[in-house]
Amino acid sequence: MKTNFYLIILAAVLITVSPSCQKGYLDKNPLSGPSDETFFANQDELLLAINGLYRYVSYSPLDGMPLNLTIDDGTDIGWDRNNSALQSLGKSNHDSNNSYAKDIWTEAYRVIAKCNFVLDNIEKVKDKTTPAIFNRSKAETRFIRAYTYQYLADYFGGVPLVTNMLKLEDAQIAKTPKEGIVDYVIKELTECAPDLPLTYSGAEVGKASRGAALSIKARTALNNGRWAEAAEAAKAVMDLKIYNLHNNFGALFSYAGQNSNEVIWAFQYLRASKTKTHSTPNNLLSRNGQGFSNKVPSQSLVDVYPCTDGLNIDESPLFNPAEPYKNRDPRLGFTIALPGSVFYNYQFETHRDSLKCWNYNTTPATRVDNQEAINAFATFTGYCWKKYVDLEDKPDRTNSEINVIQIRYAEILLIYAEAKNELNQLDQTAYDAINLIRTRPSVTMPAITAGKTQQEFRSLVRKERLYELAMEGFRMSDLRRWQIAEKAMTGNFYGRVQRGLVAAAPQIDENGLADYSAVPNRADMRVIEVRTFNKDRDYLWPIPNIETVTNTKLIQNPNY
Repeated sequence: MKTNFYLIILAAVLITVSPSCQKGYLDKNPLSGPSDETFFANQDELLLAINGLYRYVSYSPLDGMPLNLTIDDGTDIGWDRNNSALQSLGKSNHDSNNSYAKDIWTEAYRVIAKCNFVLDNIEKVKDKTTPAIFNRSKAETRFIRAYTYQYLADYFGGVPLVTNMLKLEDAQIAKTPKEGIVDYVIKELTECAPDLPLTYSGAEVGKASRGAALSIKARTALNNGRWAEAAEAAKAVMDLKIYNLHNNFGALFSYAGQNSNEVIWAFQYLRASKTKTHSTPNNLLSRNGQGFSNKVPSQSLVDVYPCTDGLNIDESPLFNPAEPYKNRDPRLGFTIALPGSVFYNYQFETHRDSLKCWNYNTTPATRVDNQEAINAFATFTGYCWKKYVDLEDKPDRTNSEINVIQIRYAEILLIYAEAKNELNQLDQTAYDAINLIRTRPSVTMPAITAGKTQQEFRSLVRKERLYELAMEGFRMSDLRRWQIAEKAMTGNFYGRVQRGLVAAAPQIDENGLADYSAVPNRADMRVIEVRTFNKDRDYLWPIPNIETVTNTKLIQNPNY
């Protein structure tokens, strides 16, 4: 159910940081309007400022889509058709002026500056607010700042740690090493979690909860190999007993799933007065569905999903290359629009000779020109993403108000399973965590049986993260954590055979990477681009050049 949360934020925009300010983290004054001497006169002003933080933390670095729904298209599982800075990151021809990385850096420090302003001034209203509101507001602000530093550390490594508003004489700041940023994030989230509510209702739905703080703590610890802290934080979320898996996996990413108990934290959107919307459907939809198909999944991702017996397609007797999408993990069809399926009320067929298709928007269905075969800008890989594409957005695909999940319970279960295994504490609780995901209604994949070695379970959980979380923004951090990016991100990025099918299954390795070298008709597969990955450079993004020029203490990441 939609609330008036962003109508409140609309008012907050008038008194929070001006969107036109482009000075990065050195901004001295994050407010346009009242000075820090007059602002925060009462509880209402405090709440307006806190609400404003949520608007800015959900910024869109590319094509009107939130960060986590674009970043997988710069990895081995997705591609951005636009000649964009994200595409450059994917094929490693970027430099320190890359605008995608720069915009994330700039927007992140804008959010941090706003949080610092709030925290530097919040004591002014301590005696004018209720203790519960004061403590919660402070905790929310610390959560948003820690959440922001968490992904800065993931993408850039060490970054300047700025926790107060800066004076001009303090503008030259060196990087804090990545480990120091991680220590800070975990400490902040540990301390602020008790002051955050377990749940919200009404206009406050979408704010940071205790479960959200513990979840980002678990994610941060996992991505930095701090397995004990990751397992402990994930278990703390599980022990709250307020989250569970949504029965219908496909509906989770639609309007029907917005109130699911699986959602721990989501960016909130509201179409009314265009207060806050995103353009995800317009970028993902097929050409028949009037979309651009400019963010698309890879052939390798399609081929990694197992058969319904739980075996890889290169091992399962259920796999038939002539009918490659049958007998597959149902999450494949929930995540990706597959040839032969119905997508957005059209027959979806990307075979180049399929010049006509069925339009099911009419009764009876009619035959129409198949834009997936004849349009020059139809999906280049032969597939489309399906998460966050809902028929309800058909009248206005550029202004979707589907809430975009940032944390969900399935991620927490997978964090717990991976961390327990890396601690060499593979017990029944780890099996239960991964099997809850695999056996949920609508997925019903075979449970993983006990008795696996650490290496076997590691392979299973890595693949499970791919099946479950594809297109949700985790893939790059996974590749980096597992130190397999130079293998995953090197070589041909494939789309489907344009007038046929892959003649045989590729080999699927222990990390869920597909090898097509033995496929008989590999030469017929569409090569979308040829990628490289410099393992001595590309495990970190470059710090924006303008930042190192203006801040001489800020040392560029290696080999940029």
